[in-house]
Amino acid sequence: MSPPNNIDLIRVILILILLYLSYIDLRTFRLPDLITLPLILAGIFFNYFSHSGFVDIANSIIGAFIGYGFLWLLNNLYRLFKDQNGIGMGDAKLLAALGAWLGWTALPGILLIASITGVIGGMAYLKWHKQSSCQAFPFGPFLAFAGIIELLWPQIIPSLLLGKLS
Repeated sequence: MSPPNNIDLIRVILILILLYLSYIDLRTFRLPDLITLPLILAGIFFNYFSHSGFVDIANSIIGAFIGYGFLWLLNNLYRLFKDQNGIGMGDAKLLAALGAWLGWTALPGILLIASITGVIGGMAYLKWHKQSSCQAFPFGPFLAFAGIIELLWPQIIPSLLLGKLS
């Protein structure tokens, strides 16, 4: 077994931050800008300045913009039809951070994993708290879980899906 390298240390720190954000979101229904905004910048800087970054800088910057923009657009469309927010902008900033760290190509897999686990986990959360299915539940932990999966096993969803097709 080889000793851990710097990239492993970065992964561990990132996982700990995602777990902490999940804890905060579960307790408060908030993902603080004090953590999410520096996390976006750290992902971009890491991928730019590190010779062993997860993705190239263009992929990182595009990932941050698409991550935020997709959930922002989804929320605005929901608000157009329902006159209320459907997803918090803290979730959009968290997805932007994941895009900054892991690149835009990781976002579809992250969203798929987060959506599937969010539906199952959200229903369990609402049942556990004896709330109706119309109540809100925190989505950040599911984004964080999906980000951790993508961080540890990159491109697992496309590999599984495309592996079955060939």
